[in-house]
Amino acid sequence: MPDPDTAARIERLAKRLRVEHGLKAKPLPTAHFHVTLHSIGIYDTSFERAASWAQATASTISMPAFDLVFDHAGSFKRRTRDQPLVLLGSDSVAALKELHRVLGTTLAKAGFTPKPSGFVPHLTLLYDKQAVAERTIEPVRWTAREFVLVDSRVGKTQHVQLARWPLMA
Repeated sequence: MPDPDTAARIERLAKRLRVEHGLKAKPLPTAHFHVTLHSIGIYDTSFERAASWAQATASTISMPAFDLVFDHAGSFKRRTRDQPLVLLGSDSVAALKELHRVLGTTLAKAGFTPKPSGFVPHLTLLYDKQAVAERTIEPVRWTAREFVLVDSRVGKTQHVQLARWPLMA
């Protein structure tokens, strides 16, 4: 999750892109800006038990903090009505991809089955009916100093932070 100053810069960028492309939807609240590493999904156990299990697993990860740079914006094409307008990184997201790999391996060893997908590091700005072609933007940078377990209430645009872990050597 970006720090508050970066989230405010991202919000300003989202508003500018919205105007430039004639989009109708409003940007997501800054508290919702995040980069999803894995979707843990639903399991044959209580939510509380699964969350506790995920927390114990994630707490074993040790990685250094790293810089994140998103230098493109564009829409993901989806079959649904609303297209997500997202920030994307090019070569600057290698450390994020490594955290994704390490976390996925750790979760799998603990018995979780992360949803298979081609991991495309991105940060969603808004959802709109109109798609925006990918384009270069002034880079958005911040240092990722932690990763967070979030309960994303699907369809409700609610995100509840359950736990945080520092990224340090």
